[in-house]
Amino acid sequence: MKRRSQLAVLIAALLPASVLASTIEGVVLNNKGKVVTNATVEVEGSDLKVTTDENGKFVIAELNNGLKELHVVAPGYAHLHRDITITNDENQSVTFNLKRSPIEVIDIEATPIHMSAMESASPVSVLSGEQLRRQQAATLGDSLEKLPGVNTNFHGKVASTPIIRGLSGPRVLITQNGLDVSDVSRVGPDHSVASEASTAQQIEVLRGPATLFYGSGAIGGVVNVVDNRVPTDSTTRGEWNVEHNSVDNQKVASFNATTGTDSFAFYADAFWREADDYEVPVAAAIDSDGEGHSGDYKVENSNEESDGFTVGASYLIDNGFIGLAVEQFNRQYGIPGHTHGEEGEEHSDEEERVFADLEQTKVQLLGEYNLDNKWLNKVNLRAGHTDYEHAEIEGGAVGTTFKNETNELRIDLLHNQFSEWNGGISFHYKQSDVEAQGEEAFTPPSKTESFAVALMEERHFGDFLVQLGGRIERVTIKAGDVLLPNIDAHAHDEVEETDEHDHDHEESAETIRVFDVEHEFTPISLSAGVVWDFTPNYNLGLSVSRSERAPSASELLSFGPHIGTGTYEVGALFDLDEDGHLGLSDQAIDLETANNVDLTLRKTQGDVGFILNAFYNQVDNYYYQIDTGLYAQSGHDHGDDEHDHSSELPVYLFKTGDVILHGFEAQIAWQLTDEFKVDLFSDYVRARLKDGGDLPRTPPLRFGSELSYQTDKLSAHIHVTRYQKQDRTAPQETATGGYTLVDASISYDLSVLNQDMSVYLRGTNLTDTEARVHSSFVKDIAPRPGRSFALGIRGYF
Repeated sequence: MKRRSQLAVLIAALLPASVLASTIEGVVLNNKGKVVTNATVEVEGSDLKVTTDENGKFVIAELNNGLKELHVVAPGYAHLHRDITITNDENQSVTFNLKRSPIEVIDIEATPIHMSAMESASPVSVLSGEQLRRQQAATLGDSLEKLPGVNTNFHGKVASTPIIRGLSGPRVLITQNGLDVSDVSRVGPDHSVASEASTAQQIEVLRGPATLFYGSGAIGGVVNVVDNRVPTDSTTRGEWNVEHNSVDNQKVASFNATTGTDSFAFYADAFWREADDYEVPVAAAIDSDGEGHSGDYKVENSNEESDGFTVGASYLIDNGFIGLAVEQFNRQYGIPGHTHGEEGEEHSDEEERVFADLEQTKVQLLGEYNLDNKWLNKVNLRAGHTDYEHAEIEGGAVGTTFKNETNELRIDLLHNQFSEWNGGISFHYKQSDVEAQGEEAFTPPSKTESFAVALMEERHFGDFLVQLGGRIERVTIKAGDVLLPNIDAHAHDEVEETDEHDHDHEESAETIRVFDVEHEFTPISLSAGVVWDFTPNYNLGLSVSRSERAPSASELLSFGPHIGTGTYEVGALFDLDEDGHLGLSDQAIDLETANNVDLTLRKTQGDVGFILNAFYNQVDNYYYQIDTGLYAQSGHDHGDDEHDHSSELPVYLFKTGDVILHGFEAQIAWQLTDEFKVDLFSDYVRARLKDGGDLPRTPPLRFGSELSYQTDKLSAHIHVTRYQKQDRTAPQETATGGYTLVDASISYDLSVLNQDMSVYLRGTNLTDTEARVHSSFVKDIAPRPGRSFALGIRGYF
């Protein structure tokens, strides 16, 4: 903790060396011999951490004899590891020289072992500081989409979620301070993530399986939103921001602040956002020929209103902290394409629109205690309770309500360095009650409970860093009212007699079977990785993992219309018989298993830095949806014509198969001068069935560049991204044309009445390009926004 670090420095300065245990004092310099201020020097495997002063000096006291691994971190520089052996209670004086890194190196916070973009065996990315503020958007998916390996499913700018290496939904876990965000965004693309980027400190992305740290729901990756809602120190600081965006008349205001006393710390944040339907450079809807329909140049029903606040407090002690935070998150947003009425009918009347009304109350208890124990070094505690409700309003009345109540507890026990190994054991419990009620409640109420034990360790062997881990989990899914309706599913080319069809439909609608379901799974995940510093400034990383995932309740138990995807969903618990009728499946419900290999080459220091990563992921027993060729009633009548099928939805059935995903991510940064820097990036994923065929909505190859200019006061960036055409499509899926997006931003720092402020102007899609996102369920009616300018001011204290 910061207070503990300051205390160690003070004691070292005031008391003679003979009174102290061993002490390390030193100075941190850059490669030009200039001092580096505010660099962090920490002892790995302990809570000892200090910060360099204005002269670049530091002192670490209270050290016992033995080998100590020091970790030195400073913004804009590569991390430095140095082993120092302390003997006979001696004091040592050292000098550390840091080398420039044009790729920012920031540690992941919510993992018990050391992870960063340049040092860990597994690939990670962190969005923080000015870059986070520059890229933050109304949704989490849109905020992260410029990171290598991360795309957005872009659900009309109102409910976009992240896609990591072609995987999303139940395979990508979204957390806040290491705890599940506990909304229903993993169930459907029209469900928004209940988390806010404008008040976050950093957003962390773990690409590839992260099941060791977060559980089987993270088989495809993790997005962790980090904030200071439970403060760990009482330093007074904060920021505020106001912004206006032209493309949707969006207005945003946010703030966060931390303060306190020696023993207590307090935190508060709040945000407010309001936006109209957004403008697009072409008529939004296109028909099967790719021709635009007539109409205005806005995406209807893409407006939103959001607000929320958080208050938190912590009790600070020399050996740690314990704190509690409460958040209220509210959001109302339109659902593009989710309207009811006759095809072609105008829906300007507000009552015809369908929108979501989201409310969430989240309580988090976080704690850390540093032990003076022979075996244990630190205990980390994370606990959370979330009460989530999301109502879909149709015609002024509640049509469907989704609820999720989650309780979660995670305890990490980190041991003292043992034979130079650092790490610990983690215990993780989570219980979620998910319920949906209404005419579009396509999943029955269910309870999912899991308990897991995980072990993670790392050690340096000379130029090699070895990271090992394993996790065993017990997952139980229970549902008491699983429905099996005898729906009138049929093909459109069937010859029907209208009277007979109507009679059969009335009869079948009354035939519904109700039964109980309980499934138990034991996912086991193993991971091994090594990072080899094979020559100065370069390293090579290899990570191999085998991760198992229990299917989600929606993948198993769905049976009903899901308007957000425009399909009638049927879970893997059911199947089609020889006569084409839906009934219980005879197939075993198995775990999904991912076998993943990552190979990474990195240049960590100098004016040029790069991260080149290649991955191969074979997922056995992968749960995915197939088009049965049948159609079923959505539950909404769109007309009286018996030959009108506009009220019907295609029936999609969850099946399992083996899939292969492979691809690459590349990031290159060149610091041309102290002011100018060029960043280049590219990523690609190929997602296919092992027996042939492509997975749907796979992001295309993309590449881009950013030119940055940075001085003490002025910051300017221009970003160009090219999305290639995607024509590797699943059945019933259409190809998507390529496009190029040009974004730019400029900001200027100034001081007004002793207040540090930054005024900025940001432009997106400056060429006003038509851009449709292939991974979007609503790409035909909701392309990306057109040319937009955002003007804002941000203050710091």
